[in-house]
Amino acid sequence: MADIRGDRTLRHVEMDVLIPKKMREKGQVLCSEHVNAFSECCKSSSVFMVFKCRKENTALKTCLTSYYRDPEFYDMCKREYLQEKEDFQIRGIPLKLRKQQQAAAAAAAGGNQEAGH
Repeated sequence: MADIRGDRTLRHVEMDVLIPKKMREKGQVLCSEHVNAFSECCKSSSVFMVFKCRKENTALKTCLTSYYRDPEFYDMCKREYLQEKEDFQIRGIPLKLRKQQQAAAAAAAGGNQEAGH
């Protein structure tokens, strides 16, 4: 069986779905000010949000689109994806589960420190 660790090639689903998904997630964080403004506007506008929140929606789309069209941002997300893929191939533990385990360990360590004080 061939060693797939260190394989930097991408399948179509990775290029067309998974990396763009990572870009959207990171874009939401980087544009969080606009996301929050649009969300608040929508909450307070109910049915008329389509008309009332145009300014916030336009600002959010502009922010997100600036990241989606940035080749350096794509390359950064691609490198992160490839690193996560390699980590999974080595450890066999998905990133989401690793983050949950790290959070649980940090919470346990924090609880132990509080018990000692």
